[in-house]
Amino acid sequence: MDSSLVLLYQSSKTVFTRDDLALIWKETNVSRLNSKISYYSKKGSLKKLTRGVYAKGGGYHLKDLATSIYTPSYISFETVLKEAGVIFQHSVALFVATRRSKTMTIDTHRLVFRKMKDLVLYSSAGITSTASYSIASVERAFLDMIYLFPRYYFDNLGPIDWEKCRELVGIYGNYQLEKRLASYQKSYGG
Repeated sequence: MDSSLVLLYQSSKTVFTRDDLALIWKETNVSRLNSKISYYSKKGSLKKLTRGVYAKGGGYHLKDLATSIYTPSYISFETVLKEAGVIFQHSVALFVATRRSKTMTIDTHRLVFRKMKDLVLYSSAGITSTASYSIASVERAFLDMIYLFPRYYFDNLGPIDWEKCRELVGIYGNYQLEKRLASYQKSYGG
């Protein structure tokens, strides 16, 4: 196995942008970078997922893919809330907070990107970052949801830590969201 491929497979990431590959391979020449990407794609070591986004030939993790398409971004909304048991509705889509709204399908995976203002996107409060992706806490996902969807119905607000929500709500710079949070908390009895 050649050294470029070794560097690629040593990474814990499963999805790479063109810029990621340039950094891993320390390649500053665009023409040589494109040639390497093309070569490894033909060999099956890289798989093109969408424009400028590639996966290791052996497969990829969906959350890696979702947060590689647009930056900054983080997993949030229904994805986090379903995993935490706050909502029960089944959805095959993965929901991501980023700078633009768009829905796309890659392979068989549906990705829903929801636009958040920069003030919120660039705040790391309530966000956990792994080597491959960033994901919102339950409280941050809850606030993201009521920020964009003021009258959203939640099946179970038991997992919500209201104190953490009160600590996080300030990053949105939105008085109406503070009032909404208080209303949800009062309705739930928290």
